[in-house]
Parts: sequence; C-alpha cells; structure tokens
Amino acid sequence: MTEKLFIELSELEQVESIALGGSRSGQNYDEKSDYDVYIYCTSQISEKTRNDILKKYCGTMEIGNHYWEYEDNCTLNNGVDIDIIYRNTDDFYREVSEVVENYQARNGYTTCMWHNLMNCKVIYDKNGRLSQAKKRFDVPYPDGLRDNIIKRNMNLLCDTLPSYSHQIEKAIARNDRVSIIHRTTAFLESYFDIIFALNRLTHSGEKRLIELCMKYCSVLPINFEANLNRLFDDLSLCTDKINDDIRIIVAELKKVLIHYIN
Repeated sequence: MTEKLFIELSELEQVESIALGGSRSGQNYDEKSDYDVYIYCTSQISEKTRNDILKKYCGTMEIGNHYWEYEDNCTLNNGVDIDIIYRNTDDFYREVSEVVENYQARNGYTTCMWHNLMNCKVIYDKNGRLSQAKKRFDVPYPDGLRDNIIKRNMNLLCDTLPSYSHQIEKAIARNDRVSIIHRTTAFLESYFDIIFALNRLTHSGEKRLIELCMKYCSVLPINFEANLNRLFDDLSLCTDKINDDIRIIVAELKKVLIHYIN
C-alpha cells in the first residue's frame, strides 16, 4: 500500500526526495508501527492534489495541519497512522547547516533536525540531494556546537535572572500549578539538550529520553534517573520539594560539566 503511495507522491513535479523517519527508518518496527514520512519539495503541493492522492490509500485524513511542521495526518486503510511532513528542501538544509556548521544553539532540541536527517531512510531521491545532505552532515559532533548548546541552555536552567529555576521558584510561591508544570517542562528541554551535547549525541526528540540517555550516554550526572523520578513524583503533588529537586539536578549537572568540559 505505502509503496504505491510513495510512487504517486514521487511523480509530483515539486517532490525532490521522500524519506522515512521514526521506527520505520530502522529495524525496530512491526506492522502496527506508525509512518513518519518526510517529503522534500521545491515548492508547495496543493491540498487538492494531496487529497486526491491520499484518499485512495487513507480512510481518515486531516489535510494541511500546521501545528508544528506543515503536514497531512492520516490513517491508512489498514488502520496504521501515517504522518506526511512537507519540507522546503533548501530551508531544511539551511536550518541543519546553521546548527552543524555554524554552531547555533537553540532553547532545547537543538540537534533534532540533524538527528532526523542522519537517521532517516531514503525512499526516493530524484537528484540525489537528500543523499548528498546526509553525506555532507555526517561529521563528528563539533566542539563549538557542544559548547554553545551547553552555555545557552545552562543560562536558561539556572544562571540568569529569567532562568527556568527562578521562574519555577516564583510559580511555586504563587501556587501557580500550570506555570510550575510549564516552566519545569522547559527546564527539562534544556536539561536534556545539555546531556546529549555533553555526550556528543544528536537529540532524538521528545520520546523515551531517560531510557535513551541511560542506554547511550556514557557521561551522566550522579543519580541521573533517581533525581528525575523524584522530581516527577514531587511535581504530582506540587510541593515545595520541587525547588530542592531542581537544585540537586542542576548541582549534579554542574559537577559533570566541570569534570568533562574544563
């Protein structure tokens, strides 16, 4: 089913490349695993054209969702979900270049697009640009990028007046539970960005982060998993202990950074 769908999409003039991401890009999937499909285009494909193609293969379709990237979210006729993400080829490669070659750090998730590119499975590549990009960006993790990610996100964690740790303290003092959760989530985004950068690993995204860090990171703060789990337990109760949990997590992270960076 998907093979025929990919062939039809590849025949569109605007389509340069098609790639699979997520579990479907490797070996760890089964027949019920969702599809993450990336369509690299020179220009936008009309919603009518996409709808006419997808309705042959999908029982449920949401065309043109733009909550994150621009995508069609569908369910294939066999019941398996498929997310089709449309990217401008030049814009995407430029974004990856800003990170990998110009060392531009983000507020969390800095290297996710790089990870996505390097781990995708090429399905179609009209002019070879996707394969060329994978080769171009298949480089050792740059020290400059690692340092910039750590510096930027440590400032966000604790070392500036608007840091997340200070914002969490204020939210707890106001008993503002929504703000506590919101700021703690942002804190964790920066925290994991630092952990992956410290280990010179690209960031895989928002799923199974503790499990992946435990499996692949050779350098972790002392009591990494236990400290995070204690924070999660205290968050469920929204107690003052959250401040102490944050301080411990930051303190242990700083110890590791001093040892491995300086």
